[in-house]
Amino acid sequence: MSTDKIHCSFCGQPQGPDIPLIAGEEGHICEECVRLASQVVGSWGRKRAASKPLQNLLKPAEIKERLDQYIIGQDLAKETIAVAVYNHFKRLSMENENPKMVLDKQEVDIEKSNILLLGPSGTGKTLLASTLAKIVGVPFVIADATTLTQAGYVGEDVESILVRLMDNAEGNQELAEWGIVYIDEIDKLARAGESSHGPRDVSGEGVQQALLKLVEGTRMKLKSQNRKEQNNEPTIDTKNILFIAGGAFSGLEKQLEKRFNTGQQGIGFHVDLSSTKKSYDQLRLFEEVLPEDLRHFGLIPEFIGRFPIITALHDLDEEALVRILTEPRNALIRQYHRLFQFEKVDLQFTPEALIAIAKQAIERGTGARGLRGVMESLLRKVMYDIPSQEGITSCEVDEDAVNKKKSIELIMAE
Repeated sequence: MSTDKIHCSFCGQPQGPDIPLIAGEEGHICEECVRLASQVVGSWGRKRAASKPLQNLLKPAEIKERLDQYIIGQDLAKETIAVAVYNHFKRLSMENENPKMVLDKQEVDIEKSNILLLGPSGTGKTLLASTLAKIVGVPFVIADATTLTQAGYVGEDVESILVRLMDNAEGNQELAEWGIVYIDEIDKLARAGESSHGPRDVSGEGVQQALLKLVEGTRMKLKSQNRKEQNNEPTIDTKNILFIAGGAFSGLEKQLEKRFNTGQQGIGFHVDLSSTKKSYDQLRLFEEVLPEDLRHFGLIPEFIGRFPIITALHDLDEEALVRILTEPRNALIRQYHRLFQFEKVDLQFTPEALIAIAKQAIERGTGARGLRGVMESLLRKVMYDIPSQEGITSCEVDEDAVNKKKSIELIMAE
C-alpha cells in the first residue's frame, strides 16, 4: 500500500483531521474546491439563462433617455439609477463572460451598490421604479415595506419578496438571482425615536434587521406551502440582486433644517425675522441628506450601511408640473384628450389653464399625484354631459374655468 499522503487533485491540499476529502475513481477533492466548482457551474447556468438581457446592455445615457420619456425632471435621481443599473448589468456581463474568475484569487470582486431614494410624496419614486421595470431585461419586483413583519408574526416575511421575484422569473432561479427589487415605503420601518422602549416593533426595526442579510447577500431557502415540495425548496443567492429602497421620509426636513441652523437666532419681540436666511434650496432639501440624518430619523446604522448610494427626488414647482401635464408619453392631457376623442370631441387647454391646474395641485400638497385629482374635479361635469348631448365638436378650458369662475365652454357643430 502506498504511504503517500492523499491530496486534493485540484488545489493540492493534503488530507487532515480537519480537512476531509471526497474520493473519486482516480482522485480526491476538498470542500473548498467543491464550493468553487459549484460557483463555476452556476455561472454557466446563468450564462445560458441571461444571455438575452445582456445582449441589449443599455448605456447610462440610454437608460436615462428612456426614463426621460415618462418622467419629467429629477435628473439627479435618474442619472443615479441609470449608472447603478448599468453597473449591475456590467457586473453580470463580466461574470458571464469569464466564469472562471471566481477561481482566481487575484481577480477583483466587484460588489453591488444598493440605492436609497428619498423624496416627498408625489415626486415620482414609484413611477421611476415601475418605468425602470419596462426598460430592464431582468426580473423586477416592487415590494411594499409596510406589509412586511418579523418572522413568526402575522404578515409577510422578507422572503416573500424573493418568492415574487421567482414568480416574475417564471421559476428560473438563475435569472431571478440577477433581478432587481424595489422596496417602497421604507421610511415606515423607522423607529419612533432613538430611545424608543415601547412594545415590540414587529413591523419596524425588526424588519430592518431581517432585511440586512437579504440586501447585502445571503443564501435564503424559499419555503413552500406544499409539504410534498418542501424537500425541493429552492435556495436563492441574493448576492447579485440589486435592491432599490424608496420612501417619503416625512419629517426629515425638520432634522435637516436643524442641522443647517436655519431657525431664528433668538426669541422675544425684538427678533428681526427678515434676517433669517436659508443657505439651501427648499425644493432640493433632500439632496443634502447624510447617513447621520437617517439614523436620527430612525433607521438603524446597519441598514443604512447596506445602501451606500443615497439620492433624492425634489418637490415639483409649477413649471415642472405643467411639463408633467403635457410632455411625457402618457401625459395626463394626452390621456384626457384621448378619452374625449372617443366621443369625437376635441379637448383644448390654454397655457394659463395649465398653470392654474399646477397651482391647485401644489396647494393640495400631494405633488404630481394631485394633478389627476384636479383634472377629475375640473372635467367631471363635462364628461357627464357630453355622452348625452349631440353636436358637440370641441371644448376649451381656460384659467377662469379652472378657478371655477365660469363653466367650460362647449362648441357645437354649425
